[in-house]
Amino acid sequence: MKPSLNWLLPFVPAALALRFLPGLANPTALFICSAIAIIPVAGWIGRATEELAARVGEGVGGLLNATFGNAAELIIAGIALSKGLTGVVKASITGSIIGNILLVLGLSTLFGGIKHKEQLFNKSGARTSVVSLSLAAIALIIPTVFHMAAAASPSGWSPNVEHELSLGIALVLFVTYLCVLLFTLGTHKHFFIGCEGELEEEVEHWPRMKSVLVLVAATGVVALLSEFLVGTIEAVRTSLGITEVFVGVIVVAIVGNAAEHSTAIVMAMKNKMDLSVGIAIGSSLQVALFVAPLLVFLSYFFGRPMNLEFSLPEIFAVVASVYIIFQISGDGETNWIEGVQLLSVYLILVILFFYLPEPHVGTESPLP
Repeated sequence: MKPSLNWLLPFVPAALALRFLPGLANPTALFICSAIAIIPVAGWIGRATEELAARVGEGVGGLLNATFGNAAELIIAGIALSKGLTGVVKASITGSIIGNILLVLGLSTLFGGIKHKEQLFNKSGARTSVVSLSLAAIALIIPTVFHMAAAASPSGWSPNVEHELSLGIALVLFVTYLCVLLFTLGTHKHFFIGCEGELEEEVEHWPRMKSVLVLVAATGVVALLSEFLVGTIEAVRTSLGITEVFVGVIVVAIVGNAAEHSTAIVMAMKNKMDLSVGIAIGSSLQVALFVAPLLVFLSYFFGRPMNLEFSLPEIFAVVASVYIIFQISGDGETNWIEGVQLLSVYLILVILFFYLPEPHVGTESPLP
């Protein structure tokens, strides 16, 4: 009877009933049920990936965890891209970065700090990841800086040039991601030994076939629920009066990363702060270096090129979050008041994005 994400599994049949039974049709209820139902199923994807990783060796296992760590978010964003909701997709990128840093690490530090007065973590590994995250944040800011600078010049700018700029940056970020994987899983894995050592727990491992079947089935269910979620966004925006940016920055980002969120909090309460910090920073780094470029590539596949231009509030949120985590990772220790401070900043940003009006920008142009 321990608290578990599996308690949320009844929302899966509830979402199916709301979608396929005409008498129960309610877009808002379907949106909420689908969002909640994705959380435990995404947890199963994570568990199956970990089980496979434990059986295929350290290097390949680390690559599996890195690749499938954001599977739910990628599926949601991919479906949103196919429907032309690029505003939601881009907002989910910034939302995941600030959510992992401020919300995940904030909750982990708060609950872990309440139970344990002070908690220590490997500051060398954390600082290395934060530096990479800072560079990634700079890369995500460049397209917006370009837009502002080009708009002020006599020659102006064009959407095609902005798309080419974003595509070039996406390629650089993806190559950087491969280098980071080589660094963390190969040449300098001793920097992250604190996190790896804490992963060993007494658990019953699944057979390989069971892990594969669960991974395939859970991925299929997440894809179906994501279709429900994305398909009701427009109706929910109208009924609840929320903006596309709020849905992406807050709702989609939390839903896509909730399984990892819960793991980080549980590990912090077990005084395994190395793992909690690794999850929070590592997830943000994966979003910036892997998810964002991959979504840019996917947008061309769907015939709807997506640029990496973000609004000024989103840029401020990312820069502020990276600055905060850079400061916290410097001393190698945390306490509960730091958790309160991180959560306070996150709540302030939630209020900002809730009241932020819909931007008046042109839509992404399809490929000719």
